[in-house]
Amino acid sequence: MSNLVIVESPSKAGTIKGYLGSNYKVVASKGHIRDLPKSTLGIDLDNGFEAKYINIRGKGDLIKELKKEVKNAKKVYLATDPDREGEAISWHLVKALGLDEQSVNRITFNEISKPALKQAIAHPTKIDMNLVDSQQARRLLDRIVGYKISPLLWKKIRGGLSAGRVQSVATRLVVDREKEIEAFVSEEYWTIDALLSTEDKKSLCARFYGTTDKKLPLKDESSAKDILAQLKNGIYTVSSVKKSVRQKRPAPPFTTAQLQQDAYRKLNFQSQRTMRVAQSLYEGVTLGKKGDHGLITYMRTDSLRVSEQAQDAARSFISEKYGNQFVPDKPWVYKTKGSSQDAHEAIRPTDVTRTPDSVKDNLSSDQYRLYKLIWNRFVASQMASTVIDTQNVEINCNEYVFKCSGETVRFAGHLAVYEQAKEEESPDREDSLNAKLPVLTEGERLVLNELAEHQNFTQPPARYTEATLIKTLDEKGIGRPSTFSPTVTTILQRGYIERKEKQLRPTPLGTVTNDLMEQSFAPIIDYQFTAQLEEKLDEVANGKMDYISILDSFYSELKKLLESAESVAEKEKLKVPDVETDIICSKCGRKMVIKSGRFGKFAACPGYPECKNTTPLDRNGEALEKKEAETVPGMSCDLCGKPVVKKSGRYGDFYACSDYPNCKFTKPITRDTGISCPKCSGKIIIKKGKKKEFYSCENYPKCDFSVWDMPTEEKCPLCGKILLKRKSGKMYCSDKDCGYKDSGSGENK
Repeated sequence: MSNLVIVESPSKAGTIKGYLGSNYKVVASKGHIRDLPKSTLGIDLDNGFEAKYINIRGKGDLIKELKKEVKNAKKVYLATDPDREGEAISWHLVKALGLDEQSVNRITFNEISKPALKQAIAHPTKIDMNLVDSQQARRLLDRIVGYKISPLLWKKIRGGLSAGRVQSVATRLVVDREKEIEAFVSEEYWTIDALLSTEDKKSLCARFYGTTDKKLPLKDESSAKDILAQLKNGIYTVSSVKKSVRQKRPAPPFTTAQLQQDAYRKLNFQSQRTMRVAQSLYEGVTLGKKGDHGLITYMRTDSLRVSEQAQDAARSFISEKYGNQFVPDKPWVYKTKGSSQDAHEAIRPTDVTRTPDSVKDNLSSDQYRLYKLIWNRFVASQMASTVIDTQNVEINCNEYVFKCSGETVRFAGHLAVYEQAKEEESPDREDSLNAKLPVLTEGERLVLNELAEHQNFTQPPARYTEATLIKTLDEKGIGRPSTFSPTVTTILQRGYIERKEKQLRPTPLGTVTNDLMEQSFAPIIDYQFTAQLEEKLDEVANGKMDYISILDSFYSELKKLLESAESVAEKEKLKVPDVETDIICSKCGRKMVIKSGRFGKFAACPGYPECKNTTPLDRNGEALEKKEAETVPGMSCDLCGKPVVKKSGRYGDFYACSDYPNCKFTKPITRDTGISCPKCSGKIIIKKGKKKEFYSCENYPKCDFSVWDMPTEEKCPLCGKILLKRKSGKMYCSDKDCGYKDSGSGENK
């Protein structure tokens, strides 16, 4: 009997198996195996919020197989992810598989490596019910909000909408930002730049500041022209030079939110893509003959902590590769913010000596780029500060003052490896005019080459991008590392917000839904309330608070809001405004509007139902040119005799009657194989299915012959039926009862 290790991911199972050896069997639960039912609330609100968990549909065979493995195992280890969700999966496995809670061996590890696994196996624990209760509380809160508020949205707006405890708050952030932009009143201002040079012809640029006493804003062109007139023939003298040395500490290693932000800015990865790739790096990648290895530590974390072993390894590596001067005197200590969980480390490579270039050939492009980002950030976080020489200069002309500044890097330090991505900022931000200034001395006279005035306007706050929205959610304490990416993905898929040129904007549906939520459920989508609720869930995880009391308090408040909202729900429905386009309806001349359907957005005539004209749209919202249906020569409709045309649908091309919608005849486009059907001697044709092509008798449904693999003209030596050929080249009999298989050499297997 071997030891059984249960994880949630099949790819993770393969990596772990390679480390543990033949005494261990590793199997995967493929995520959760129990959950609340979809058809009902699944929570007894009147009896202590008892959850009615059921086995997830489609997992029955898997649960049977796991029970069989448990029965034959010497010892069972539950090795799901080291967070609340992972702890809950282990608890559900205990319940579904009938394990003894008191003797359960729960093991956790922050990285999938041999030392980490050996340490975990040597020190198993019981399931942490505080973590389970925290996850349960979150799951039940989200279910209550979704199942109690969503029906109101159906009544007031339209069917199919959903509310969410975190997703509705995230939507509100985007809507509120759009309202700020719409309410913003731009103000004019002017700047004056002096292009100067030293006696030895070295150039610099300085910006007008004001007088020696105060800053002088230039609010209009008249003010700028008045100043310009006084500056044109003036003498420009360096009045002040302040030099200093600045040290710039490295950025800390990645948390989940910071990884998503930098991957978005540097690699153009959306958060969902980042987490998918990071998951594969954590669970394990095949490194040729070296086998499977997990390349990074657990990627859902808001901790900045780094283990002493990892710090020591990094310092040795930096010293050897870059030199002792790049190693700080003491390791940096990065403080995790108060509300963060410190259960595991920041995201880092499991082995710092495994450089990105050394594993590049074994990684996909996405894996390599993300691993390099994580590796560089971690190594830089353990390096010495960058040393920068700064120079701040004031230049006088008459009684007016110009200012400029510059900096040069004296010692690269951590910048030799990694530079943090800059945030998206408003266009009117004033950056330093000079990356590097010439050496200047007080009293030095400068030559004026040109005075340039510029008209500017203050800009509204920038719209959120996916990176800045995640940053705001993180800063406000709305959600946790595991929820940032799913939250943004959900509100995009629901159509509450949309992405245009990387910017996130609310849709009319999102604005109307948010306005209703603010009107009826303001406390539920309040930023501070949501953050405080997250803190309470943290208290549950730490064993300092009972989760039932949180549910009771939350539901008591929600029930009052629901009663008030339902009393006005029967009134007239809220209308979602149509977004008008510049596309003119070819049938009636109206401007078409954007609608959403099963297959995405399209332009429709606002005159519906009198005018039913529609136009497909591309990703940028531009009208796609409609192609005239191609008439098929020599083919007529089987129902009405009119010509047949070739059309394109979701699953490819097909034939249809030209008199549609009066006649709805359609026929799939097939290709003849030239092989006779073994059942009725009709022709075997190739048809197009939802996922891939298949082979079928032309006389279907009278003849039910249908196979996935390619029929051949060769006959089975045992029963005489035709043989089928797999992509691998192996042949087998089309009669399932025969069982003949050919390895490709003619040998019967």
